[in-house]
Order: sequence, then C-alpha cells, then structure tokens
Amino acid sequence: MSVALFTLGGTISMAGNQRLTGDDLTAAMPGLSGLGHPVEIQDIEKIPSANLTAAKVLEVVDAASKAVAAGAAGAVVTQGTDTLEETAFLADLVWPHPQPLVFTGAMRNPTLAGPDGPANLLAALRVACSPAARDLGALVVFKDEIHAARWVRKTHSTSTATFVSPNTGPIGHVVEDRVSVLTRPLRLDGVQGSAEPVELDNLRVALYTVTMDDDGLLLKGLADTHQGLVIAGYGVGHVPAALAPVLGELAARMPVVLTSRTGAGSIVRNTYNSPGSEIDLLQRGLIDGGFLDPYKARVLLRLLLATDDDIAGAFAQYV
Repeated sequence: MSVALFTLGGTISMAGNQRLTGDDLTAAMPGLSGLGHPVEIQDIEKIPSANLTAAKVLEVVDAASKAVAAGAAGAVVTQGTDTLEETAFLADLVWPHPQPLVFTGAMRNPTLAGPDGPANLLAALRVACSPAARDLGALVVFKDEIHAARWVRKTHSTSTATFVSPNTGPIGHVVEDRVSVLTRPLRLDGVQGSAEPVELDNLRVALYTVTMDDDGLLLKGLADTHQGLVIAGYGVGHVPAALAPVLGELAARMPVVLTSRTGAGSIVRNTYNSPGSEIDLLQRGLIDGGFLDPYKARVLLRLLLATDDDIAGAFAQYV
C-alpha cells in the first residue's frame, strides 16, 4: 500500500533558483527506506503559498481524495507555510476519508544550515500511513508534532517551531519511527455541499481587524462588493461603540462573524453588556465565531456561502 505525496511550491522546494520536485525532496530525506510504504509522487504547479487560492487547494484535495479512494494509505501535501494553516483547515472541512491528509513544509530552505524540510516531510509521511492517525481529518505535521488543522496557527515569521495550537497543544508526536496520538479531537460535520472553483473565485469575504478609535469608515460600501465579513475584535469580542451600528447594518445585509484578534481563546456571549460589547454585537445579528481564529473563520464562511450550508449552525460547532 502506497502513500501519496503532492508537492506545491514554498520554502521546502526552494534551492536557489531551482525548484525541487517530489523526487528531489524524497531523495534528500534520510530514513525513507524505513517507511514501509512506497511513495507515489504527484508534482503540482509550483506556487508560492501567498498565491494559492481556495479553488487550487480544493483541486489538490480532490486529487488526494482520488488517490486514497484508489488505495493509498494516506496523503501528504507540501507547500509554503504562509497560508498553510488556512489551506489545511479548508481541506479539513471537505475531507471525507478516515485516512489522514497531512500538510507540511519548511521554514529553512535546503541551501541553509539545518534545513527542516526533510525531517518534516519524513514525519508527515509516517503520520499519513499510520493507523493511529485515522479518523482525524486534515493534520499539520511540523517539528515532529502533530496538530489538528482547525487549531493550528503559524505564530512566528522565521522560527522552525512556528506552528502551534494555542488552545489545545499538539494532539500527538512522531518519536523515531513511532506515531503517537495522545488525544483525539472530535471530528466535526464539516461542509456538506460541494463548492465549484468558479463559485469560490466569485465570492469575496472580507477580514477586518478592529483597532483603537476605529469608526468603521473603511467598511463603507463593503456590502456592495463582498458577500460576507469576519471581524477580528478586541479580546473576547469587543469593538469601539462607534463601530457597533456600522456592523449591525452590515449584518442585516450579509453574514458577519465575530472573532477575537488575540490569537487564542474564544469570544464570550453573556459577560459584557455595553455598546460594542459581545452582547450588543450578537444582538445586532453578528454570528458567534467561538474559538475559531479570524483566518479560519473566513475560510469557513467563504465555503459555506459557496455551498449554501447553514452558516450559524456550522459556526455553532466551534463555540
């Protein structure tokens, strides 16, 4: 039984002006012979992760799904790290198989001292073909840690330990050749419909980070150009009082999801009751984003709009 490897661009594949193929990546990886499964490689278009689109990611996920349906033990996707937390979460929302879909990459390219790509890729391949990783959906494997896609975040611009899960920690580890899953998060329903790439390309969901003295002027006309909005509010879900009626008016015209800009923790629902507080905003029609960070909330909202799924019900899973 094989494990499928899909390669995009990113730091893991950069060697000066050369872009490495999947064969190059696996050839540079000590320990591959001990994997116990042949690696079937599909090199996808080399795209910096900053240029990845939701439509392109869904194409890769579809290819991985077909490989698993054809008998692969699991699948691995290598890509740049800039958007990896978003692409992994998007994949998790639509991945239907018990076999794992694992995302990984690198922070140091092969021309630098101590490149982390080979170790990350070997660990990801081990997780992808491990029975212990079944029924966990999409995963991110970095620095021998296994993270659930819906909780992981990139938290440092250069550190090889950039990927962490602030609310939960890693769900498992790779130690030598052993994959140990220490906790198994509940698999959620995901998104039930199917989104066509053209539908996603035509959908615009804005992400707006609230700042001090914010009066919402930058949101003027947004409902004429976008179909949804995610608010990254202060702390537990607060905004300046002057911004609250602006958000309420937008919520009457489009889905507006309330999240926290802090990077960890949830918004609350019933603690503060003043203009711009969470009680005020939820009463104005904003949707509770719960524990989802703003980036993942945007991924989910966009996919829900494309599939006509129940938006409030989908977000309620993350409260």
